[in-house]
Amino acid sequence: MQTDIPILFVEINDANYIFAACVYDDGQNLKIIERIIEPNKGINKNKFTNINEAQEVIKENVKAIENKLNCVFEEATIIIDSFECSCINISGFKKLNGSQVLKENISYILNSLKLTVTENEKEKTILHIFNSKSVLDGIHVKNLPIDLFGDFYSHELTFFLIGNNDLKNIKQIFNKNNLNVKKILIKNFIEGIQLINQNHNIQTFFKIKIKKDSSHVIFFDESSFRYVEYFKFGTNIILQDIAKVCSLDYEIIEKILLDKFFKNKNFKNDELLEEKYFTKQNYRKIRKKLIKDIVNARIEEITNMILNKNINMNSFKKNNGKIYMIIEDELILDNFKEDLKFYFSRNANFDPYLINDFEADSSIVSAANLAIHGWKKEAIPVTQTKNSLIARIFQFLFE
Repeated sequence: MQTDIPILFVEINDANYIFAACVYDDGQNLKIIERIIEPNKGINKNKFTNINEAQEVIKENVKAIENKLNCVFEEATIIIDSFECSCINISGFKKLNGSQVLKENISYILNSLKLTVTENEKEKTILHIFNSKSVLDGIHVKNLPIDLFGDFYSHELTFFLIGNNDLKNIKQIFNKNNLNVKKILIKNFIEGIQLINQNHNIQTFFKIKIKKDSSHVIFFDESSFRYVEYFKFGTNIILQDIAKVCSLDYEIIEKILLDKFFKNKNFKNDELLEEKYFTKQNYRKIRKKLIKDIVNARIEEITNMILNKNINMNSFKKNNGKIYMIIEDELILDNFKEDLKFYFSRNANFDPYLINDFEADSSIVSAANLAIHGWKKEAIPVTQTKNSLIARIFQFLFE
């Protein structure tokens, strides 16, 4: 890897564009030498609404970095966190009749599954493919069972896809600024790898992020990215319930939560809210426990929809599974942290951990490592047209 030559990364999330110029030092360590954060103009609710406006943001900020570093970028690696990607888990098999599992057998399965997905998802494009499960004669094998003998081999892959229109728009806003899109990485994939690297013994887990207006859950199984699901609700529905049931303004609710007496549960069942909270509204006799009950009922509903009673999760649930949770609203987190942990762990014996959101710089460094080195569970099926190309793919997959 060449040193001291800037490379460009751009993250597009639901709030900002993050532009980062990075270089490798003599020890091949990546460092960020310039970073700009701009509001994500031209995007609203995970969709481009004004391509020209988005192109102008790219143009202005890339040009600013180029001028400062006296360089010209020709390509960029894109990290996306504002477009809802879908996933498909699909299996293929090979009857062996006592013979060895050959590289050609696995390559055939990979290509067949990729063809099936592309033919049935014509409105989408594949971004990532992961080796999810290998089973030889009913026995789950962690590594690809090359040269092992058996009767029946099945191989499961997970495909992550993006809508063709979203992909077209992403490429357009960069191509119009003379930037080739080198690679597109899903931020949930990056953050999952960060969790694995930070917790060396944990390779199977859920990561749940609950924001104010939206939420999502991802699942990694033995280091393979297996599933993602998005939800159009967040912690704001808790505040909405309190406001509706208790007829309270949001300003009063915020004042109540700022006192954090729910955190330590230091109130009696019949204890009422104090008059000090009602500076702009007539005082109403409301039990503190009523607010607590409203919150718990909504938290239980949220946890059921995301995980506990989500039928899409049934095949992924395992005993003593790990859950990493990120709660964006600090007032909700400060007051109801233990409630969130309780309801997420109650029905499936999960072990929940509350973690901080990931810093942008660390995510970009992780993205750079993935873009260059790949990931041990990634798979790259190719059409078998040239032997030299097949050889390179085999080398990537099996060595």
